[in-house]
Amino acid sequence: GDIVLLASGDRVPADMRLLAARNLQIDESALTGESVPVEKDPRPIAIDAVVGDRRSMAYGGTLVTSGTCTAVVVLTGGATELGRISKLLNEAVEIQTPLTAALAKVGAWLTVAVLAISAVLLGVSLWRGYSIADALLVGITLAVATIPEGLPAIITIALAIGVQRMARRNAVVRKLPSVETLGSTTVICSDKTGTLTRNEMTVGALFTPAGQYALSGVGYAPEGALSRDGEAVSAVPDDVTDLVKAGALCNDASVYREGGAWKLSGDPTEGALAVAAEKVGFSVDALRREHPRVDVVPFESEHQFMATLHKDPSGETRAYVKGAPEVVLRMCDLPPEMTQRRALDEVSRMASQGMRVLAVAKARFAGEKADLNPGDLAGGLTFLGLQGMIDPPRPEAIEAIRACHAAGITVKMITGDHHATAGAIGKELSLCRDGSDVVTGPELSKMSDAELRRAAAGTNVFARVAPEHKLRLVRALQEEGHVVAMTGDGVNDAPALKQANIGVAMGITGTAVSKEASDVVLADDNFATIAAAVEEGRRIYDNLVKSLAFVLPTNLALGFILIAAVLFFPIQQVAGEWAPLMPMLPSQILWVNLVASVALSLPLAFEVKELNVMKRRPRRPDEPIMGTFVIARTLLAAAVMSAGAIGLFLWEYWTEVGRVGHAVALAEAQTMAVTTVVLSQVFYLFNCRSLKGSVLKQGFFANPIVFIGAGGILLLQLAFIYVPGMQSVFGTAALDVKAVATSAAVAAIIVPVIGLEKWLRGERAPSAPQPAAETV
Repeated sequence: GDIVLLASGDRVPADMRLLAARNLQIDESALTGESVPVEKDPRPIAIDAVVGDRRSMAYGGTLVTSGTCTAVVVLTGGATELGRISKLLNEAVEIQTPLTAALAKVGAWLTVAVLAISAVLLGVSLWRGYSIADALLVGITLAVATIPEGLPAIITIALAIGVQRMARRNAVVRKLPSVETLGSTTVICSDKTGTLTRNEMTVGALFTPAGQYALSGVGYAPEGALSRDGEAVSAVPDDVTDLVKAGALCNDASVYREGGAWKLSGDPTEGALAVAAEKVGFSVDALRREHPRVDVVPFESEHQFMATLHKDPSGETRAYVKGAPEVVLRMCDLPPEMTQRRALDEVSRMASQGMRVLAVAKARFAGEKADLNPGDLAGGLTFLGLQGMIDPPRPEAIEAIRACHAAGITVKMITGDHHATAGAIGKELSLCRDGSDVVTGPELSKMSDAELRRAAAGTNVFARVAPEHKLRLVRALQEEGHVVAMTGDGVNDAPALKQANIGVAMGITGTAVSKEASDVVLADDNFATIAAAVEEGRRIYDNLVKSLAFVLPTNLALGFILIAAVLFFPIQQVAGEWAPLMPMLPSQILWVNLVASVALSLPLAFEVKELNVMKRRPRRPDEPIMGTFVIARTLLAAAVMSAGAIGLFLWEYWTEVGRVGHAVALAEAQTMAVTTVVLSQVFYLFNCRSLKGSVLKQGFFANPIVFIGAGGILLLQLAFIYVPGMQSVFGTAALDVKAVATSAAVAAIIVPVIGLEKWLRGERAPSAPQPAAETV
């Protein structure tokens, strides 16, 4: 019930009903997504009007950009629109990422398998006559061998490297697992203003009594060209000159260059008119100096126009008027060739393309005139024409959407803007055919859950939506099994950002609430950055799979080696005691697991993207990270590694035991087995740089970190063999050149074996390209 007086620059303290207003405009972009300030007046509106159409209301948290008003408080606290959004935010549930879910399954599977096999091996070793101590040691050693202890560190470091790479591409990751989630995204729900569009109103169409013109260029940069019927206009016609000059003079906005970018000072609509004049060759500053303003009739919602009075260089006094077409046309004396019906038809044509249309006129006064009143403009004006403007799509967003479709990702535009504007922008972005493909918020409100799911799947453009509509759309898509990325910048976007599998907030225009609810923040507010982040996410996932496919065969190979030893190797009497013949010591297994495996797998995190990374459909959300391909590759590589290590161990031991004795022969054979496994890892590393194709196609030298990692491990392995301190810690013995060369030769067998497997798999793989995804 409190009465509040508001003026330009005030923050609205609560939800209020307007009682009186003068030239009132309020920026509701954070609440509704409206790209320009909204004109307000106290006239009643329909009871079922959406928030963006409630012109008689002022909402808490919004900003008065111009004018004054008197209003009565009707809602406070949690009952306000902002409070309602806060409740929706609390209702939103954060979804587990596909990566964390897949890794949890892998961890559970590995734990059960290792425990089961260790228990079986413990029983077998006791059955074969091992002492309890030796049997327990075998079981524990098997657990150490088969559990990839370095895997959590590998995954964390790989994701952290992905965070750095994404940051270089203007995507700031707030939650580490989200690095990969973008790569599995199947649907991107994007806001329009500032993300798909530039958030810079641009005049694109001109109309004068002489005909239609087009003006190219987007944004506030004064770069563009005039054309008519598709042909460039070399000399600017007088009718266009009069039209754009009037728009620049009846105007309080200006554009200026700052830090290499063009910025706006003033209203976005007036900024578009000023830029239009610059594009056809006028300097707005020079025009305003040559035609100094004498007086002004400011825009008021009651009369729907603005007028300014200027003195020409010739000494004449002229008034320039801009405003709502139907109002300005009534004030003009139209020539015979220019009927009001023709002008209004042109207004309808521009509006159907999503443009905001202003009519421009002028009046000439005899003699000196020092002031201007609305009554002076009641009739007799000369109609100069119409200027149609729109917040245009970003050219890079068009390309990015095309890339997303090629990658099997559906893009949906969800905006608080008007139906016609959303349809026009959606058509330019290839998201819909025309305005009939647009679903509005009021239509969504009337739908059942089943109808909403069908609309969410079959429609790509949604207009005039409220926060609860965005939340329902995200949930409907998730119920259909989609991984949803949601972008937004306003408070109204926060519930949907939190609910989405990955929420993407805007870094420049985004509110603190939207950023807090998000997983990723775009530093440049550009949709193209999302497409780049999707590409990066897929690269990261591919590299994680490469790391798994590299690490797991080593663990399985160590397990095979131990199992073979327990099942088939003899139990020997050494120094009067019976002891099993073991091909590796626990400390040597840890060397392979924690040093060699980790150091060699980390360079895979730097691997370049696969050639087809954005030409394939997203993987299914329920697709296991340990798919049949990874399992088959793991078994094959592990079999090759373990066979080579076991064979060389037995050959070296039985060759040397008679000559140097059991202890020395065992140390040399174990050293040779470990060296064979490590060298197999080095060779296998290059196979893993591309899981299904040749590394030569990827670029053999494209990832120099691989060579650094391989070189480092080779040096460490030499120290493992020959440095006395390492020998005492790990129980190793020095090998001659022939033994090392033999280990290298046997280890190299893995290269042709995996190469053959890749070739056979490629021969069976389908080569037909997958269709692009435009709807789901």
